[in-house]
Amino acid sequence: MGSKTMIKWPKQITASLVEQLIRAERDLQKAILIFDAATAEYTNGFRHDHITFGLMISRLITVNQFRSAEDLLNRMKDEKCRITEDIFLSICRAYGRVHKPLDAIRIFQKMKEFECERTQKSYVTVFAILVGENQLKMALSFYRYMREKGIPPSVTSLNILIKALCKNSGTMNAALRIFCEMPNHGCIPDSYTYGTLINGLCKLGKISEAKELFTEMDTKGCSPTVVTYTSLIHGLCQLNNVDEAVGLLEEMTSKGIEPNVFTYSSLMDGLCKRGHCSKAMELLKIMVSKRLVPNMITYSTLIHGLCKEGKLREALEILDRMKLQGLKPDAGLYWKIINGFCDVKRFQEAANFLDEMVLGGISPNRVTWSLHVRIHNTVVQGLCTVSDPSRAFQLYLSMRTRGISVEAKTYDSLVNCFCKKGDLHKAARIVDEMVIDGCIPDEGTWRAVVGGFWDRRKVREVAELIQVELMGKLVETGI
Repeated sequence: MGSKTMIKWPKQITASLVEQLIRAERDLQKAILIFDAATAEYTNGFRHDHITFGLMISRLITVNQFRSAEDLLNRMKDEKCRITEDIFLSICRAYGRVHKPLDAIRIFQKMKEFECERTQKSYVTVFAILVGENQLKMALSFYRYMREKGIPPSVTSLNILIKALCKNSGTMNAALRIFCEMPNHGCIPDSYTYGTLINGLCKLGKISEAKELFTEMDTKGCSPTVVTYTSLIHGLCQLNNVDEAVGLLEEMTSKGIEPNVFTYSSLMDGLCKRGHCSKAMELLKIMVSKRLVPNMITYSTLIHGLCKEGKLREALEILDRMKLQGLKPDAGLYWKIINGFCDVKRFQEAANFLDEMVLGGISPNRVTWSLHVRIHNTVVQGLCTVSDPSRAFQLYLSMRTRGISVEAKTYDSLVNCFCKKGDLHKAARIVDEMVIDGCIPDEGTWRAVVGGFWDRRKVREVAELIQVELMGKLVETGI
């Protein structure tokens, strides 16, 4: 794995000494050198055991060096070193962490080749990875495979199965059936079981059923967690039952269950949607006072709500706070701010934020393309209404350069704006580009341009424009 390192080894090297040295070394490459040097110094002496091998594999998979980790597995086999189940499972979990469930299954299957017994723990670990990665079809097939191999149901495996079934609206009833059948298998539902079902029901808007299970938890001696409360609060807010959600927040805090960022964010969302942004801002203060760091969802919720209420100054303060925390606003957030400025006819400021968005590298992709088109066209049209043709034209050119579609209404706004300002050549240029882009000017656009040239008595240019109009109509009608 590496070259020799300058270590003064004692006459007798022990596994505990090597383990201690590897753990103490923060630099991975140096740890590898220590690992190799332990055997290089004494060819016929020290041999790594499953502990030192396992530790080195753990260090490697922590930094996603999977090939090196698997090489060590093969070395363990060659050196006839006992390979424990936990070593294999650590690699499986690492593959799950980097969203490679198929590799996790491959390592699981490799256990048989290495003559390592696969216990219930191995099956449940892989099953959990598949469910966590939303590989639901594969996960359910794997669960059937588990049962065929004689792995009995347990609270853990059934909880994972219920979690998988709760991810899909069509299998929610199956999840509830398994929940009801758990005692028949000697498995008593725990807080995790109830929490998973409550979360699934809330996502489907079935709040009454979720509340019934929430009440049942107490009678069964299962204490709700912060996740359970948050699921209910979020579900209630989605159905506009904000007052009941606030009551749940007070209940959980009275029981000593501390709300988390998601709890507060869910409640803020409900308050903002009902037009109570001031109360949402109070929650933000409480949240920060408890040393909870707001996340992207928290800030987005507040900015959307404040812009909707026309509180642009407060929205900008939240935006600045968000940037100071190192979070980068997305196109949706900028759209809310820009649209807010457009609503109050502050188009120059809207254009400033549009420039900031572009300079910040927030460029359109397949998902956000229509949003970017709408933002740019709205601002150009607005600048035309407040008679700022130079800024409008600058933004228009930027749109064309960056391949952002220009709407017919935007062309019309620009032409009319330049005609009113007497800049007929620029108006004519826009008409030319409009036709080139396959957008046929309407009667009002032609009237504005032709009327402008007629007033200037430039009959030749009028005639040329009329010719362009006729050609455009011919193309349009296909004659």
